[in-house]
Amino acid sequence: MTTVIRQDDLIESVADALQFISYYHPKDFIQAVYEAYQREESQAAKDAMAQILINSRMCAQGHRPICQDTGIVTVFVNIGMDVKFECDMPLDDVINEGVRRAYTHPDNVLRASVLADPDGKRQNTKDNTPAIIHYKMVPGNTVDVHVAAKGGGSEAKSKFAMLNPSDSVVDWVLKMVPQMGAGWCPPGMLGIGIGGTAEKAMELAKEALLDPIDIHDLQARGASNRSEELRLELFEKVNELGIGAQGLGGLTTVLDVKVKDFPTHAANKPVAIIPNCAATRHAHFVLDGSGPSLQTPPSLDDWPEITWEVGENVRRVNLDTVTPEDVKDWQPGETVLLSGKMLTGRDAAHKKMVDMIERGEELPVDLKGRFIYYVGPVDPVREEVVGPAGPTTATRMDKFTDTMLEKTGLTGMIGKAERGQVAIDAIKKHGAVYLMAVGGAAYLVSKAIKGAVVVAFEELGMEAIYEFEVEDMPVTVAVDSRGSSVHQTGPVEWHDKIIAAKAV
Repeated sequence: MTTVIRQDDLIESVADALQFISYYHPKDFIQAVYEAYQREESQAAKDAMAQILINSRMCAQGHRPICQDTGIVTVFVNIGMDVKFECDMPLDDVINEGVRRAYTHPDNVLRASVLADPDGKRQNTKDNTPAIIHYKMVPGNTVDVHVAAKGGGSEAKSKFAMLNPSDSVVDWVLKMVPQMGAGWCPPGMLGIGIGGTAEKAMELAKEALLDPIDIHDLQARGASNRSEELRLELFEKVNELGIGAQGLGGLTTVLDVKVKDFPTHAANKPVAIIPNCAATRHAHFVLDGSGPSLQTPPSLDDWPEITWEVGENVRRVNLDTVTPEDVKDWQPGETVLLSGKMLTGRDAAHKKMVDMIERGEELPVDLKGRFIYYVGPVDPVREEVVGPAGPTTATRMDKFTDTMLEKTGLTGMIGKAERGQVAIDAIKKHGAVYLMAVGGAAYLVSKAIKGAVVVAFEELGMEAIYEFEVEDMPVTVAVDSRGSSVHQTGPVEWHDKIIAAKAV
């Protein structure tokens, strides 16, 4: 029996799913983070997970994005062979219309991050289209759709290798995960694709991330095939690395490891890793011809009641009066509450400023003695000063750091995850400091922002330079003025603790 799927039903279902996942974490993810939070022994990692859980509950209540990076959309569409579409435009255009409506919804504007001409003008498409769409024809008379919104920070940490047939997948993964750093915002999931061809392995890894978190069920019943054996072994060994939440060192780096495989050529063993971050966003729906398939809101009872208390030894800093001499006393791992005015700027703004410096031009903002926050916020709605405004991956600014510190007199930087050695060397050379804000807590961070105004490069949209006025914005000293990095010392300390505990 043929099922007729109407164009508007698909559009409405896609739009609804994308709005839904922008502010609702999957229930299994919340449960897994909460379990990890309860057993975590590293205070820094525990604090980071507390912020992630509090942020998640706030977003569920306020219907605002979990993360300022509302992702690039990936859609997996399984089309029943007994389905007929009633559409007046191609199926790609139908799905992209759903994306467009979701990202421009006036009650919950989502950040448009997709750029056309990726190696040229890199011009924002303004509505986050086009999506990445995968189709498969299957038996049946329904259309089965998985929608995901993948943040650029975690996507950037994807890895691929064409291993020799005798090479160990486990050894390769354990080599790659430390190289991924913390820019993918752990704790999260790893999707691993094995087999097929290069592009098939990557697709398998991405699709694996759609599966629910069930590693503890698998541990209880035991593995029944090679993929499940890999899941169990990698879950244990990746967590033994001690990377921890936000890379600060701790017991939990991954909440689950997913593995999908596919037959491959006798000469090859293609393997891909794609991580899912703390802003895990995916939804599923089925169209059967009866109308749009809309998501069912979860109960707020699914979220644990978490409070995050600032410790007694917190350092309160007035950004309007802090000096380069003051930051010399700050210690790695120390919690700092920032108040006062800071500037923002990420990739495009840094590139423009460095180019201006090289041409001998005056910058549109004075950075001397200031702090710059690596962020591209979501547009505000209603009474908001700014939308969700969590940090972006700091390593992308590493190549600009020495020039910025030397030529502008910048005192400090705020971003997500670790810094590379070139940036650490520049920070030490100039006596600056790098502070880390929690990735995956963007709405929570935005509540500390009391004022926001664009002061330069307005044409860059979300990458423009803002001046934020903040009150008690929580950050961690990640690299001090002597070049000591908590992202280097923390995981080593916790790896040693985990191994020592196993040996007892």
